[in-house]
Amino acid sequence: MTPEQVSLVERSFKQVAPIADAAAVIFYDRLFALDPSLRPMFGRAEMGEQRRKLMAAIGFVVANLRRPGQLLPAVAEIGRRHVGYGVRDAHYATVGAALLATLAEGLGDAFDAETRAAWTAAYGLLASVMQAPEPVAQAA
Repeated sequence: MTPEQVSLVERSFKQVAPIADAAAVIFYDRLFALDPSLRPMFGRAEMGEQRRKLMAAIGFVVANLRRPGQLLPAVAEIGRRHVGYGVRDAHYATVGAALLATLAEGLGDAFDAETRAAWTAAYGLLASVMQAPEPVAQAA
């Protein structure tokens, strides 16, 4: 990611933070609409808590985009845990689509082409690290 893309992600997330719960509701609604087979993965989860965890994880990522040495190993660990939940590589594209749709809805006109490209780059990096079979030492 370029420094400008990191700045765009940081700035746009500040606009999402005040509507975090609504954004998380939109995200999960989109996710399950895109792939209803994912809903059973959350069957035992309390969705209010799940929404808080989602937004906290996104917040952690955004806060640490400039510190890949901290961010990438943590993201890799999240990826390893998600394998145990039944997450497969194919699910990452669906999650990315739901994330971008959520941001588009939540940010409206502020989700311009450059901001979309920045979030796409950020998610692409994270998804690739989460899917990596081995721990990530330091990359960016």
